[in-house]
Amino acid sequence: MTLPESDFESLPALVAQHARQRPAAPALVCGERRWCWRELDERADRIAALLQARGLGPGDTAALCGATSLDAVAVFIGILRAGAAAVPLAPGSTPAQLAAMAADAGVRVLFGDALADAVPWPEAVQRIALGDDPAVLDAALPPAGTRPRPVAIDPAWPFNIIYSSGTTGVPKGIVQPHAMRWAHIRRAGASGYGTGTVTMIATPLYSNTTLVCLIPTLAYGGCAVLCPKFDARGYLELAQAHRATHTMLVPVQYRRLMDLPEFDAYDLSRFQQKFCTSAPFHDELKAAVLARWPGGLTEYYGLTEGGGTCILQAHLHPTKLHTVGPPAEGHDIRLIGEDGRELPPGSTGEIVGRSPGMMTGYHGRPDLTRDAEWFSPEGQRFLRTGDIGRFDEDGFLVLMDRRKDMVISGGFNIYPSDLEAVLRQHPEVADAAVVGVASREWGETPVAFCVRREGSTLEAEALRQWLNAQVGKTQRLSALQLLPELPRSAIGKVLKRELRAAWEAGIH
Repeated sequence: MTLPESDFESLPALVAQHARQRPAAPALVCGERRWCWRELDERADRIAALLQARGLGPGDTAALCGATSLDAVAVFIGILRAGAAAVPLAPGSTPAQLAAMAADAGVRVLFGDALADAVPWPEAVQRIALGDDPAVLDAALPPAGTRPRPVAIDPAWPFNIIYSSGTTGVPKGIVQPHAMRWAHIRRAGASGYGTGTVTMIATPLYSNTTLVCLIPTLAYGGCAVLCPKFDARGYLELAQAHRATHTMLVPVQYRRLMDLPEFDAYDLSRFQQKFCTSAPFHDELKAAVLARWPGGLTEYYGLTEGGGTCILQAHLHPTKLHTVGPPAEGHDIRLIGEDGRELPPGSTGEIVGRSPGMMTGYHGRPDLTRDAEWFSPEGQRFLRTGDIGRFDEDGFLVLMDRRKDMVISGGFNIYPSDLEAVLRQHPEVADAAVVGVASREWGETPVAFCVRREGSTLEAEALRQWLNAQVGKTQRLSALQLLPELPRSAIGKVLKRELRAAWEAGIH
């Protein structure tokens, strides 16, 4: 399939186009259930009509909080078709985090399954139930055949707001416009998406990692096979049965698949492209995937916020597996120093990027938006990554370290400062630091180092369990160590590099 020659087309319009041209072709599969394009389009129509009947339209937001399902995808498209912005929320977040994110985004309607029942949603939020049985949502929808009022979507309107953190009670919503998603769709054309595409979706819908692969699959008329819960053996069985051609996985998932003794027994010969993003993808793991899994392997390096992206086509550059590739076409990646000035070639510095696909800003946080921006001498807007890197002699970007201390565990971002703030709320904790350490299972995992208040007899494991009960599932500590004091620099900064090095050396 070729996309329209127009400068912009919305995802809901492309879904409607497929429903007209190929109504009986498969669009979504989840377990024993499957929808053709006509069914997906009609479901999205009814959802959009429901939202419009409740007064939602351009400028409004509606949230989705639940497991991956056919209806969850239809809800996402239906929200967009009504002209509103979608707010996918992680069910694994704490009730307080979810309520804070919904309030921050100004959510008016929330589609949620049983996991969302215990959340103290803001009073203004109207609840609509989702469930494994389609009859649950069907009961709230207008009759079959109901069509929404047409909405001409402006490329500058928000497509979605994705939350990157919320533990401290100050969630940070990344506003991604329709124009940004359209740029992603256009770029994906080079990866072989089309009406014959069968994409394995094995990461959750609230993750930008998932949307980067799901959106082009739908835009180009392919079929998405949804895996609500990742299991290495189950994933391979589905991929073989559906003759999958594309997938997006995070490094920890590739690791679990490569570790499966029977991996090589599965027929994966139809694969054309495999993608990876969201976490450090070690070169030895890339090499194993290239050697044992047919089809290309492409790594994306960039931010959920957008800005510059680097793309490593590992199958074409097997000697560059230690890099994240060169900048994507039309993307401008530069390095800056601590003083904010651009560095000359050959230097190591903070990575900043600019591209056609950039967030509008952090929702309701102009201060954080300003902090994330860097303007070139020509006055062009770039986004700061907080990562340190250098370009090799061929223009491939080599990541050196993270200026920020963010931990990426299983493809999810964990902010140590959030966990440290919670730890310091414990009455027997005098000081705390959290670092990411290498993990074979998760890629990285958070470990805390705490100093007890004088006279305290608090045990490390008791404190770890207390912390883990306060945060979302993806943020839980794997270990906690008590220290007499934290190592600090002359100006009082905690030396996290020393903590990490001591832990990985086994000094604990």
